[in-house]
Amino acid sequence: MPAAAPPASTNGHPVPLLDAAATSRCRRRVHLDHDPSAAGAPRALPDPALEQRRADVREHRARIAETVGGAQAGVWRAVPEGLPAAERARLTGELVAAGVGLISGAVLPVDPAGRRGSAELLVRVPGGGYVPVIVVRHRITDPGAGAATTPLTAPFPQLAVVDEERKVRSQPRDLLRLAHLTRMLQTAGWAPPGEVEGADRGGVVGLDADVVVWHDLRAGHWPGDRSTLEEYDERFADRAAVALAAATGAEPLAEPSRVLECRRCPWWPTCEARLTAERDVSLVVRGDMAGALREVGIRTVDELADLDPLAEPPVPLPGTPFPDVVALARGWRRGLAVARRVERVPVRRADVEVDVDMESFGESGAYLWGAALSYPGGAREGDEPQGYRAFATWEPVPTPDEGRSFAEFWTWLSGVRAAAERTGRTFAAYCYNEQAENRWLLSSATRFAGMPGVPTLAEVREFIAADWWVDLFAVVNEWFLCAQGKGLKKIAPVAGFRWRDPEAGGENSMRWYRDAVGMDGAPPDPAQRERLLGYNTDDVLATQALREWMTSRAVDEVPLASEL
Repeated sequence: MPAAAPPASTNGHPVPLLDAAATSRCRRRVHLDHDPSAAGAPRALPDPALEQRRADVREHRARIAETVGGAQAGVWRAVPEGLPAAERARLTGELVAAGVGLISGAVLPVDPAGRRGSAELLVRVPGGGYVPVIVVRHRITDPGAGAATTPLTAPFPQLAVVDEERKVRSQPRDLLRLAHLTRMLQTAGWAPPGEVEGADRGGVVGLDADVVVWHDLRAGHWPGDRSTLEEYDERFADRAAVALAAATGAEPLAEPSRVLECRRCPWWPTCEARLTAERDVSLVVRGDMAGALREVGIRTVDELADLDPLAEPPVPLPGTPFPDVVALARGWRRGLAVARRVERVPVRRADVEVDVDMESFGESGAYLWGAALSYPGGAREGDEPQGYRAFATWEPVPTPDEGRSFAEFWTWLSGVRAAAERTGRTFAAYCYNEQAENRWLLSSATRFAGMPGVPTLAEVREFIAADWWVDLFAVVNEWFLCAQGKGLKKIAPVAGFRWRDPEAGGENSMRWYRDAVGMDGAPPDPAQRERLLGYNTDDVLATQALREWMTSRAVDEVPLASEL
């Protein structure tokens, strides 16, 4: 089977190389990734948890390879790691030519369209040719029925059967990567003929690592019942054109616009500066809504703010009432962080109150639970002292000691709640965006079940479903319009709160944590532990300050949205 030709060139410029990730990325990011003039543009600091996630993925893939290789030793061969990509592609080609049944760590030859990529496993199917299997570290199924699966130890698509216990969880990036690899295999001449059973299929091994889930890439998974391959082809052609225009200095095919991806994009500082200078409408409304407004000539926040909020919207704006959209634009123009929807903001208060904030390190674990206890109605004899306390582990997570610190936190919190009930007082606990805290409450109860002091899963579920567990983010989301974002760091300053550390933030805390526990080979740094404790203290106190402000007369200083 012949290998693909090297990438072609256009007007003397080599075709930009794109991996599968480009097909699911923002078009402007693809442009900046290939624009030589952007080399010195501002970029965000590297995500400190990224290397940990990569290490976790490498370890996960190594375990899968060991399992498959052990079960299929007679037909399994691995391409050595640590070699240049071109050499690994050559070795992959030799194994393909030899008809090896399972090729682990395969690198495919770069094709003339500029595709590059690798597959954790190539599987030879009856009739000849290979299909890709990728290994990911996220969940790929949910309880249900309908997924086509094979055992991990027998990863052959012709053996797939309908699984009565699993249904496919939507993961578009996985499908697009499988389509990318399929097109590369076809170009290289390594794919099965179209009429062969198993052609245009691809497999995914997920976090549970017990089965391979097989996908038919010719099936409809996209709007309009378009097949995965059709969706991929359109996206790849678009991103390739964007990258080529950037590389050759042609007119850009992608301009900046704020989307959800911006929150974690390394190019956001560059795009943010330009969008702010141009007062772009996407600073107030994102995604498709911003695009629709631009199409009718509303390109800036000012143009949106000048519209009549009681008139018919110029384009359909699903999800947000048009008066709110105009009010957001007017608030942004005035430099307002928030505007009230109502005269009085309803927030549950209690005699005994606890504010909670949790710190986690990526997907590895929750290493710190911070809480501040207060008695709005006054403390009584025998009460726990008011103020902040921390329940932490300084062993790198994941660690069993995480269960010990979680148990201590839960035991303390449960004791405070029980004391309130015993003395006839009301109780409430508060957090800001319960998704994070709930996730680690449930995860900790599951992972450390049976350890002394660790609650049952049922106890945790009862707690987070109760009225006394109050998510202040939900309160802000319902009763305020937020022109500059809804994060705690954006909202708490309106209540007069300031963080003591000028670099306080989730991404920075990840860096501090690596130093605090000595993850990068250096001795653990006690100063960074203190910094993290101070950071968590301020997050907890910011939550407390915010709810107290929302139920005070000071909130009247915030204009009503109707006044805007």
